[in-house]
Order: sequence, then structure tokens, then C-alpha cells
Amino acid sequence: MLKSLAVAAVLIAAVSADGQYAPAGEVHVGGLGRFDYLAVDSPAKRLYLSHGTEVVVIDTTTNAIVGRIPDTQGVHGILIAPNGKGFITAGQENKVAIFDPKTLKVSMKVDTGANPDAIVYEPKHKEIYSLNHTGKSVTVIDADSGKVVTTIPLSGVAESGAADPDLGRVYVNIEDTSAVDVIDINTRKVIATWKVAPAEEPTGMAIDTKRHRVFVGGGPSQVMLDGSTGKVVASVKICDGTDATFFDAATSMSMSACSDGHISIVKVGPGDTMTVVQTLETRRGARTMALDPVTHKIYTAAQDFQPAPAGGGRAQGVPDSLRVLVYAPSK
Repeated sequence: MLKSLAVAAVLIAAVSADGQYAPAGEVHVGGLGRFDYLAVDSPAKRLYLSHGTEVVVIDTTTNAIVGRIPDTQGVHGILIAPNGKGFITAGQENKVAIFDPKTLKVSMKVDTGANPDAIVYEPKHKEIYSLNHTGKSVTVIDADSGKVVTTIPLSGVAESGAADPDLGRVYVNIEDTSAVDVIDINTRKVIATWKVAPAEEPTGMAIDTKRHRVFVGGGPSQVMLDGSTGKVVASVKICDGTDATFFDAATSMSMSACSDGHISIVKVGPGDTMTVVQTLETRRGARTMALDPVTHKIYTAAQDFQPAPAGGGRAQGVPDSLRVLVYAPSK
């Protein structure tokens, strides 16, 4: 056991020092069309991918599809709570679907505000925060009963968010005003709105709950905010068209995925410093991702595109080309 722990510590130190990732596999999903967030359930060794009207479930040890959760219209966010229940935002239905991760069966659907998008677990009160995109609100749901606790108005269009239970706050990206709304988890009210320049139209968010640092990806930059004061303490230029941001606490790396076909890997520290250590090449359109905090693997989704039509216009996707791309720390 001691030898295994020592080896694990060496591997983490190596990732922390280099921050280099390399391709580690692909999972053919098939189909075409809209996809959004991915979510990792590390203990169960599962990956969840939103795909239009369903959630695709993948075994992360075999990279094989093991199931699908249908009838989740306009699916965006997926979350597995500590109580063993799963939650899915169904944007076109204005609902959150609650499902059993073992059977993949939906047990109930809860009404939310308009177009629920990202989803956040707040551990202190054991509540689910459905971030309603065009509804400009948060629907707070009791994770055990599935009952709506309250609705919190926001200052603008909601994107992703993160919780810091020690500070008693949930942070929400406000895309249309390039800001972050700060929610007090006890009063369930917005207590501050912070600008995130030089980030613009923020989408992805991650958090370091030990140092109370909030990472926001938007426009040309990823910024690091002081979770207590809202001060932008550092920023770096990242890839173009970002939509997802994650933080790996074990390696002190933050990362943002972009539709230009790259993931910016950022070393955080020493102190409040940020340095891009790798611009990882992925695929065009691979703007969302998930991080497994145990294996440190990165998952993103992409599809192939046909040549753009002559005279202009949007290139169409290649049928049956949707897949999940897997990247692992270089050895």
C-alpha cells in the first residue's frame, strides 16, 4: 500500500510539473447534431454525455457505451449527487429530470425556469441549483425529495456555476453582461455581481475550494477571481470559442476547452499566478469537456464536418461521426 501511494504521488507530481496531455482513445457514439456538457462519475467509472434528446452513458474503464437515458429533450447538464441520485437539465422541457444511475431510469421531472442549462450541487444544504439560461434565474431543488425550494432571480443570462460551501456561496456566470452573480446559500439571494474582464461573455467555470479561487473562461481569457472579494487576481489568454472550464485540485491545473479545436492547459501557482503550459489539439467544435479528478483524464466531444458550401454558409456535420475524445497526462 505504501509503495502504491508513493507511486501515485510521483505521478501526480509529474503531471503538476509538466501539465502535458496526449490522446488516449476515442469512443464512437454515432448520430449527429447537438451535444453539450459531459460529466464524470469517478467512483462509478462512468461518463455522461448530453446528446440532443438523450444522455449517453460510457464506461470509462472500457470506453464502451453501457446505456442511454432517453426523453431528456434539449439536455444540457448532468450531475450525480452524493445521495446516489442523478439530475439532468432538459432545456426544451423547462424541467430537471431525476434518475437512478444504476438503472438509468427517470423517476420524476421537476419544473424549472426557462431553458435550464448548467447544474450545480450545493453540499451544505444538499441542494441542486438549476441554472436557467434564458430564464435568468436559478431553481433550487432539494436533492433528496426533489421538491423546489425557491427560485432566485439573476442579473442576466445564466451559464455555468460552482459552489464554495465554506464561504457559503454559489457563483453563476452571467453571459450577456460579462459578470458573475454571487448567491448566498443561506438567504438564497444574489448578494453581489462581479465583472470578469478581461474575460468576455463567460461560459465555463471551475473552483478551487481550498484557496477560494474561481476560474472563469470567457472570450479571449481565463481569469482567476478571489472568491471572497471578486477581485481578478490573474488572467491568461486561451483558445478561441471556449465553453467549458475545469480545475484539477490534485495537480493545480485549470483548463478551458474551445470550439477552435484546442484545450488550454493552465498551471496555477505558485501563488496567484497562471501560466499556459500546453495548447492541446483536439477537434473543431470540441468546446465542452469533463475532467476525471482520479485519473486526471480529459473527455471532450466532437463530430466531423463536411466542406463548407461554395459561396459561403455553414458547414454541415458528417452523419454518424459524433465521438468522445479521451486525453491523458503524458508519461
